[in-house]
Formats: sequence, C-alpha cells, structure tokens
Amino acid sequence: MTDTDTDTDTDTTATGADWLAWQESWDRQQEWYMPDREERFRIMLDMVEALAGPAPRVLDLACGTGSITARLLRRFPEATSTGIDLDPALLAIAEGTFAGDERVTFVTADLKDPDWPAKLPYDSYDAVLTATALHWLHSEPLAALYGQVAELVRDGGVFMNADHMIDETTPRINAAERAQRHARMDQAKRDGALDWAEWWQLAGKDPVLAGPTARRFEIYGEHADGDTPSAAWHARVLREKGFGEARAVWCSPSDTLLLALK
Repeated sequence: MTDTDTDTDTDTTATGADWLAWQESWDRQQEWYMPDREERFRIMLDMVEALAGPAPRVLDLACGTGSITARLLRRFPEATSTGIDLDPALLAIAEGTFAGDERVTFVTADLKDPDWPAKLPYDSYDAVLTATALHWLHSEPLAALYGQVAELVRDGGVFMNADHMIDETTPRINAAERAQRHARMDQAKRDGALDWAEWWQLAGKDPVLAGPTARRFEIYGEHADGDTPSAAWHARVLREKGFGEARAVWCSPSDTLLLALK
C-alpha cells in the first residue's frame, strides 16, 4: 500500500490494531441497514468484469474502510485500486487493512473540493465505483462531482453508484417499504445489531481510533443531510455530464445500483 497526501490523523497502521475485526464490525453495521449489501457488490463486480475486464484500474470513490476494494481484490487479484475519502477514522481502518499491499493506494481529499482529482495517482480509470456514500451530497454538488468523474473514466470505462435513490412519484409504495424495512431493523436491533451511532461510539472508545473518530465528527458532524434523488435523475445527469449510456443494473425496494458507460 502507498499513501498519498495523508498525515498523522490516519497514521495508525503500526499500532497492531485488529483491523480485520473493525472491517467485520463495519460490514455487520452496514448490513443492518442493507441486508442485500453483498448482492449489490456482486452485481457491481459482475459489471466491472463485463465492461472493464478482470484486471481493472479502479477508483474507489468515498472508499470508507475499503469495502469495495476488499471485494474487488478478492475477485480480481490483478486489479489495482485507488481509495479516496476524507474520513480519518474510516481511512485509518482502510490503511491498516491494506498495509503492504502494493495494489492499493489511499488519498485523503474532500470530494467537494474542485481540485480533488489532482491528488490522484492516475489521470484515468477503467472503473470508478462507489456505494452508500454520495447521498451525503446535495444535488448540485453531486452533479458537479459527476462531471469530474466523467473526466476520470476512460472511453469505454464505467462508473457505478450504489446508493439510496428515492422515487418521489410513488409515496404509498415508499411508505410501505420503509415501514417493513424498519420493522425488520427493529427486530435485528433487539437481537443485538449495532446501528450507526453505536458503532461510532465504540470507535470513539478504541485507543487507536479515538483521535481519528473525534476529528471525523469535527469534519462531518453527526450526519450530513444530502439528497436522495431518483435513479432517473442520476441517469439523466450522468448522460448530461458526458456518459454515453446510463441505467440501473440492480435495485432493491429502496436502493439502486446505477451504471454509466463512457
């Protein structure tokens, strides 16, 4: 692993922390919200293979703990990944997990900074992938980000975003789905599942992650209130920003995996 533009906020790889345990804990917490999370990753990588081959150069956008990168490299050992994020705690887990893996590079950058692409080690990528992250952005900065992503994807390359995409034209369907989903989440909570806030409380008590977690909340607050426009909005904006084709390739009742082909 190489590390670009990082500082001591995330320099925790030599502490002996159990990074795999933190990865597992993060996965379980995320699955409480999205029980079909692994299915979306599988379809995402199916489409990477179909359109970019088995040895792609990938940008893991808003990479968090490196969930996409981990699954990418397990399936495609000859792939390479650049992970980019601003969260010092999640980046600490990612850097610790992939320490010594020369296929992986991490970059610390704010995706709302118009100059973030200049920090990347490459000018173009076969695939740019992101999951459950860009709903932190409002529609206007998200559209601007899509324009930057379009410039980074090579001709014939792909961008995929798996995230909450809400169709506001179906309010009764949305309400029924949400009620059922939350009933299941409540039961899982009673069975011992950790939610977002509880997971971060644990991270804040860890000797290694306490500092990065405190800095993370200084950056983001409790949670950003972005937008969750429909899949149709995402597809339209991606085409406007330079992609030739864009459509959903997987969806659940609440989430969508949107693929755009350059």
